[in-house]
Amino acid sequence: MVVMAPKDEAELRNMLFTATQYKKGPIAMRYPRGEAIGVPVGEFEKIEIGKAEVVREGKDIAILAIGNMVIYSEQAAEKLAEKGIDAEVVNMRFVKPLDRELLFDIFSKFKKILTVEDNTIIGGFGSAISEFAEQHSYKNEILIHGLPDKFIEHGKPNELHEMLKLDAKGIAEVAEEFLKKEVKV
Repeated sequence: MVVMAPKDEAELRNMLFTATQYKKGPIAMRYPRGEAIGVPVGEFEKIEIGKAEVVREGKDIAILAIGNMVIYSEQAAEKLAEKGIDAEVVNMRFVKPLDRELLFDIFSKFKKILTVEDNTIIGGFGSAISEFAEQHSYKNEILIHGLPDKFIEHGKPNELHEMLKLDAKGIAEVAEEFLKKEVKV
């Protein structure tokens, strides 16, 4: 099974196109409610199943984002850059299968890895990244940032993102605090 989440409306179109071409099994797509961000859309392009994309290179922390959290993570990286923190941002695209080749590279380069999703932190994308790390004996610090395992009141997406620190400002704050945190042994 393939599980994917687009970062914007152009990628949504391309993922739908990819899904129509895929013949090896079911595909699930998770997309957010609310308004589109207004990126230009071009011709349909097939996306390689299981391949993520680095949208911003960095050296201090890796932010692995899925779905609409990619745009917020890019904006958070800009805020972090203002404070001298160089964050790499990866549009993971796929919850399943994960881009193992890219993850091997990320885990070899970064001590701290922040996952960002607008899904529950229990059994979601971040959990899959943690399982990958465990399966390959990585000891990197991983912080899973997403929806807490409790009832969330209804509201406009931007208001909820701000409340849960899933907007650009909140993600930057979470990343900065994570970088300051020392490992407990």
